[in-house]
Amino acid sequence: MSKGTLLYAQSGGVTAVINATASAVIAEARARKIKVLAARNGILGALREELIDTSKESAANITALAHTPGGAFGSCRYKLKSLDADRAKYERLLEVFKAHDVRWFLYNGGNDSADTALKVSQLAKEYGYPLTCVGVPKTIDNDLAVTDTCPGFGSAAKYTTISVREAALDVAAMAETSTRVFIYEAMGRHAGWLAAAAGLAGENPDDAPQIILLPERAYDEPVFLAKVKQVVEKVGFCVVVASEGIHTADGQFVADAGGVKDSFGHTQLGGVASYLAGKVKAELGYKVHWTLPDYLQRSARHIASKTDWEQAQAVGKAAVQFALKGQNSVMPVIVRSSDVPYRWKIEAAPLSKVANHEKKMPASFIRKDGFGITEKARRYLQPLIRGEAPLPYGRDGLPKYVTLKNVAVAKKLAAWEG
Repeated sequence: MSKGTLLYAQSGGVTAVINATASAVIAEARARKIKVLAARNGILGALREELIDTSKESAANITALAHTPGGAFGSCRYKLKSLDADRAKYERLLEVFKAHDVRWFLYNGGNDSADTALKVSQLAKEYGYPLTCVGVPKTIDNDLAVTDTCPGFGSAAKYTTISVREAALDVAAMAETSTRVFIYEAMGRHAGWLAAAAGLAGENPDDAPQIILLPERAYDEPVFLAKVKQVVEKVGFCVVVASEGIHTADGQFVADAGGVKDSFGHTQLGGVASYLAGKVKAELGYKVHWTLPDYLQRSARHIASKTDWEQAQAVGKAAVQFALKGQNSVMPVIVRSSDVPYRWKIEAAPLSKVANHEKKMPASFIRKDGFGITEKARRYLQPLIRGEAPLPYGRDGLPKYVTLKNVAVAKKLAAWEG
């Protein structure tokens, strides 16, 4: 049996498959007789020494975790700054790690989490503490660098694509005497991957969504309204998918919610669909319906992509393997080797190439008029939503999800006053 424990933490917004990653991490570590602790509510739990002993969970519960949405151990939006600015917090983390003999730290999250894992590894090296840090990819925005795709994105994309196709059938049926324009707001601050995925809902030029608004292209209101009118006059109705992060040419977010900032310093968005609906109704006189699916996009485990589910487990398993091999400051990333047939593998990438780098939609994926996706984008996106992930249902007709016991580990340090 190897000496030391492994600490796993979840960060940022959860996904439909982040627990599948957690399940794979715990199962792989157990197979290697490594004890796994989990931080309650992400990095905050580590700072507060609020740790969970996953060995208290049955094998059946860990298996069930693979098909349960949410974040089993809790997550948080809490960004650590530079080593100089937040040195006391990083040192506190090392104190907690030492107290619980943590030799491997796996941080499951996005760009900021990769940066935190990288900085923790640097401080551990400075202090001579034997710690291996591995970032584990997760985000529905698909904006992590290096990896071909991000676990969490494929399932959110599948939910978006199916929802848009079904809503379009509803709108088409009612357009003659009712709704002419339907607007769907997708998550995506700076990168329009999720909105772009909605393009898979249609196969022909006039199929919905006829308009996709991406943050990679500046929003031009007169041009947008003219396009809506053109589509309605030709097709009879228009379905618009808008990324929450669309902005004008001067960089102003269309949905800037009063300039409020979240804990990461990001402008709080939300309301693009409502804004666009108001403009369409006022300027064109069409009856409009709009929707803001918000958390539904990332929590819809019932409609998860099999590809995404399998990749979420693969990065969790690989993260443990990399950590135990001493591959420090790396992240298991997905590498695509073929589009048709779709093939992929897991490789290790340096955290320095992932942390704080943002992958946006390439220009070759965006149609020349800026309102849709190209065939190249379709070839990239389509395999990611493919397949259905198994999910047990109860006699009540609802999915059978698991709630872990989350037994706390006894604290050994003084309370954190941060």
